[in-house]
Amino acid sequence: MKAKSVTRFARAKINLSLHVTGVRDDGYHLLDSLVAFAGVGDEVTVSEASELSLIVDGPLSEGVPTDGRNLVMKAAQMFAPSLDLSQGAAISLTKNLPNAAGIGGGSADAAATLLALAELWDVPLPDDPVSLGADVPVCLSPMALRMRGVGEYLSPIPPLPALWAVLVNPGVAVETPPVFKALCDKENPAMSVMPEWTRTADFVTWCAAQRNDLEAPAIGLAPVIQDVLAALEPSLLARMSGSGATCFGLCESAEQAEVLAAQISRDHPDWWVVASTLS
Repeated sequence: MKAKSVTRFARAKINLSLHVTGVRDDGYHLLDSLVAFAGVGDEVTVSEASELSLIVDGPLSEGVPTDGRNLVMKAAQMFAPSLDLSQGAAISLTKNLPNAAGIGGGSADAAATLLALAELWDVPLPDDPVSLGADVPVCLSPMALRMRGVGEYLSPIPPLPALWAVLVNPGVAVETPPVFKALCDKENPAMSVMPEWTRTADFVTWCAAQRNDLEAPAIGLAPVIQDVLAALEPSLLARMSGSGATCFGLCESAEQAEVLAAQISRDHPDWWVVASTLS
C-alpha cells in the first residue's frame, strides 16, 4: 500500500507595513504590521515513515540545511510529546523562495510543516508556534492579517482590494537580528486606522502613509536594497518587506506588474524577480 502523504503550499509573506512600537523586557521587539501573502512560495510534502528525515530540492535549495538547524525540522520536533517515539515522517521541501529574505520563507515552511504533519498524524497543532519565529503564527493562516506583539496577536483587517506586486530580491541574505540591533529608535507610532478600501488606489494612498521601520537600518547593512527600491520606482509604491532584502512594488494591474518584472529582470539578470498577486 502506498504511504500516505500530505502537501502544503508555503506562500511568501509580505509585510506591507512594519512598525516597531517598543521592546519587551526580554529584548523582543513589539511590532504592528499589515501582512499579506503572495501567490508564490515553497512546497512541503510529508509522507509516512519510520523516522524523521528532510530532503531539500528546488531552484533555491543551495545552502539550505537539512538537519536540526532548519525550521522545518524544528517544527516537526514540536510534535514529539504527543507522538509515539517510533512515529516519523519523510519531509520534502521544495525551495522557490530566497533565504533570509524578509518574506518569511523559513517561517512559512515551518507553518506548512506543522499543518501537514498535524493532518498526516491526525494530532492537534503544537502550542506556542511563535516560539519557532514571530512570523509562524501568521503563516499558519495565510490570509491578510494585522500582526502585533512579537507576532502572537493576529486580528482581521478590512478586505484588501485587488493588489498586484513585483517582488525583488538582489541575492543578498540579510539576517534579522543585526537589522533590529541597528534600529536606533525602537519606540515608534503604530499604524493608523485602517479604512474600508474600495479601490487599489485608496489602499496605496493609505499604505504610503505607513512605514517599514527596519528599512533604513537594513539599507545601512546591505546598501543594494536601495538599488532594488530604485528599480521599483515605476510602481505605485515601493517598500522593503520584513527585515529585507526583498522589496515589493505595488502595481495598478497584472499587466503592469508583468512588464515591470520583465524590465527589472533584463536590467538585473542575477536578481530574483517575480510578479504576483497579494491577498
